[in-house]
This record gives sequence, structure tokens and C-alpha cells, in this order.
Amino acid sequence: MISRVMAVAAAELHIARRNLWVVMASLIMTLFALALTFAGAAPTGALGVDLLTVSVASMTTLSVYLAPLLALMMSFDAIAGENERGGLALLLTYPVSRGEILLGKFLAHIGTIALAMVIGFGAAGLAAAVTGGAGAESIVALLRLIATSILLGAVFLALGYALSAFANSSTAAAGFAAGLWLVFVVLYDLGMLGAVVFDDGGFFTRTVFPWMLAFNPADAFRLWNVAASENVALANGMTGAAGALPAWAAPASLILWPVLAFILARRAFGRVQP
Repeated sequence: MISRVMAVAAAELHIARRNLWVVMASLIMTLFALALTFAGAAPTGALGVDLLTVSVASMTTLSVYLAPLLALMMSFDAIAGENERGGLALLLTYPVSRGEILLGKFLAHIGTIALAMVIGFGAAGLAAAVTGGAGAESIVALLRLIATSILLGAVFLALGYALSAFANSSTAAAGFAAGLWLVFVVLYDLGMLGAVVFDDGGFFTRTVFPWMLAFNPADAFRLWNVAASENVALANGMTGAAGALPAWAAPASLILWPVLAFILARRAFGRVQP
């Protein structure tokens, strides 16, 4: 089984390199992370934290938007597009199960995302440390940011596979992926904000709202990074929401989401007929 999964992963990595996905993803993350690092240098004195801490807070917001987007751009075509091009029918003639195919694709794509996160955030973190200093806590926060960004990417990779399996074409899958990104990353938070304003400090705001944030993988990612570091929470301005939940809530959500999404993707892939 392992050899078959790795063979699929190697083929997908070759496709990613040929399509310049590795280069594009790494370049996008590096450019945005560096820009935010140097743009965020101003508040360090007022907040009393080093530049790396402010940089991690800024890159946390960046990753909430870019990690899901990169993951969905890689995964939306993984099944629907393969089926349209006739490659899926050929692939299924080999002695490899659908679960192994999906896992091989996942390993290749998550490897690409991980490389982009390490290069992009690592370069920005190094620049921030050299320019404005870095303490032990900020270095740990940077490593946590990289690891949780990979987890966030894993969530949307698996969700992208599920959408790709449900869609009848790669065009439909692209539309579904765009809608999914908008719902989880933009519209969900807008809806929560509207509910909080309407509730005006009532039961929903005090009790339900923090758990609703933890349910969304994008918000769980943000809360995990904020709650784990007091300085990052101060620079990010999310101390209230992070402190209203138990410490395990956001990590549990972000760890469970990739598993559940992959199970959904596997079930959806099982119904695809080439």
C-alpha cells in the first residue's frame, strides 16, 4: 500500500513541478510575508514587543486568507479535471484503490503547501529577527504558525477533493471552491459579526459566539495562534475571543477538520464513475 501511495504522490509532485505550483506557492507566500513584516515594523515600540512577534501576528491574518486559497486552487481539479481528461479511467485500471489515489494526491499537495509555508514564513521570520530582534516566545510562535498553516491547508485540500468529486466538471468544481473559500474565510465572520452586533452583549456573544468561531477551521487557526502566545494576542487584538474558550478547543477543531474532510472526500470519490 505504501509503495502505491508514494507512486501516486511522486506523479502528482512531478505534475506540480511541471505546472510551477511549487515555485508559485513559495513565491506568493514569501512576497506577502515579507511585505507584511516590514509594513508592520511601526507598532513594535508602542506594543513593547519585538518585530518577529508583530510579524507573526500579521502573517497569521495572511495565512487565514492564502492557505485555504492555495489549497483549493491545487485540489479543485484533482478529481473532476482528471475525470474530464480521461486520466481517472486509466488510473483506476491499475492495482491501486481510490483511497490510495486520494492519499497520494493529498501527500503531494500538502508537501507543496508545507514547502511554501516554510520558505515564505521562514524568510519573513528571519528578516524580522535580523531587523528587529526575536525572543524565544516569538520563535516558538513562528514555528507554531508554520505548523498550523499546514494544518489549515490540509483542511481545505480535503474539502477541495470532496467538491471536485461532487462536481460534474472542473469548471463547476472551480465555482464550488470559490464559494467555499468565500463562506469559510469571509462570509462566516461577517455573519458572526452581525449576530454579535444584534445580540448586543447577550447570551450569544458571551457563550455561543466563541464556540462558533472555534467551529470554523479558519477562525480556529487564528484562535490557536493567538491563544498560545500572549504577545501575539496583544499584537493581533484578539485577546477577548481567545480567552473565552478552553485551551483545547481551537487545536481540537483544527486537527479534527482534515480527518473529517478527508473521510468526506473519500466517500464522494467512491461515487465517481469515470
